[in-house]
Amino acid sequence: MSDQETAPRQPWQKPTLTPHRVGGLNKFGKFGAGHFHQHLDRVDGVEIRQIMKDHGSPVFIYSERRLRENIRRLRRAFVSRYPAVQLGWSYKTNYLGAVCAIMHQEGSFAEVVSEFEYQKARAAGVPGHAILFNGPWKPRRILEVALPEGARIHIDNLDELYLVESVARDLGITAEVAIRLNFDTGYTETWSRFGFNIENGQAMEAARRIGTSPHLRLKGLHSHIGTFITDVRAYAAEARIMAEFMEAAEYQTGCVIESLDLGGGFASRNNLQGSYLPPDQVVPSFEQYAEAITTALLEATRGREAAGKPRPVLILETGRALVDDAGYLASSVVANKRLANGRRGVVLDAGVNLLFTAFWYHHEVRPVRQLDGFPEDTTLFGPLCMNIDVVRHSIMLPPLDVGEPLVFSPVGAYNNTQWLQFIGYRPAIVMVGEDGQVDRLREPEDLESVRGQERLPERFTRPFAANLSR
Repeated sequence: MSDQETAPRQPWQKPTLTPHRVGGLNKFGKFGAGHFHQHLDRVDGVEIRQIMKDHGSPVFIYSERRLRENIRRLRRAFVSRYPAVQLGWSYKTNYLGAVCAIMHQEGSFAEVVSEFEYQKARAAGVPGHAILFNGPWKPRRILEVALPEGARIHIDNLDELYLVESVARDLGITAEVAIRLNFDTGYTETWSRFGFNIENGQAMEAARRIGTSPHLRLKGLHSHIGTFITDVRAYAAEARIMAEFMEAAEYQTGCVIESLDLGGGFASRNNLQGSYLPPDQVVPSFEQYAEAITTALLEATRGREAAGKPRPVLILETGRALVDDAGYLASSVVANKRLANGRRGVVLDAGVNLLFTAFWYHHEVRPVRQLDGFPEDTTLFGPLCMNIDVVRHSIMLPPLDVGEPLVFSPVGAYNNTQWLQFIGYRPAIVMVGEDGQVDRLREPEDLESVRGQERLPERFTRPFAANLSR
């Protein structure tokens, strides 16, 4: 009898086809968006499994150390190159109380875009004169509060200009204001929806209108040229154009501009969908942004001191680049399945209602331990009963057991301001402190917290069974 006939029979395994997809080495020798990275078991020395055990799954985790390091590095990059710099924390990026408190402790003003955000900043102890008030709609009721408190109102449109003037007149004050500008930098798409356009004369018309008002004084200029901008030349052009407009506006109105606010838009170390190169090759450092902006601004304003006018304060409203990589979302596998096209699908307990930025990022996804097994092209779904609930369309992952944790990062920007209370409860948010202590920043929702704002009229409180047909 041959050896082949006497050898034990191996168990049959269903064959699988693994098509070649994104995730291999690209021509630069780097892994693309689908590559599976090493595991991540701790945030600042604290075990992620323990955090999930204590606070549930899914759970958002923030790093205090990373937040403070980021803002200090940003400030250092700019103040070492320009004489007067003021940071303004972008509330819409993340208005968790602890995150905002850290930014304010590190010297940032509050940059807000709504009545709600203004009230939140004031409730956090930020004085009015340290609030930059942007946005296309500022109701009269909040202007009646913000103007006497000395908030820096950035006027967006002519109707708002008239409204601010009316409120200032009724209050008997002279309001110091800024105007928002939009223009073509040559490197980014023009955000013409917001502010006054320079090229068609709207901006200068607004400046002259303010200059003739006894109730308004033009003290600043503001612009925000876009978001996730990776070409630093766009910011150099922005600084030059705003400085040129400043000189022209001062000449025509007799005012003295004290600040140029270049807005935000610095990119984080996240991976945009459709981007071929990894973030470490396309996202500029804080130092590169600072060098481009300050070089252009110093050149454009070098004659001011000779004319008896100080260089304007440079204001930056950086949000995403400061907080994104300080945030993590830890989730758990709840099911596995094989899709009709042969690809493996994994269902997680966190979906796009929590991870809104999954619509435009390929977030890095890592397990909390080294996994064994052959990596396979996998789609990661959330738990929502909707077809668009996909948190990663394609990623190479080994086999995953039910209950296996996966960690998404960076997720600190916009997810906790744009998340939705849809189908399920929103989870807890915690922060790992510099001392290693884990503090809960936001309680997980439950039925009572979700129903808390509802009101049920008496006629709808009859027992359910009474309405059933016999």
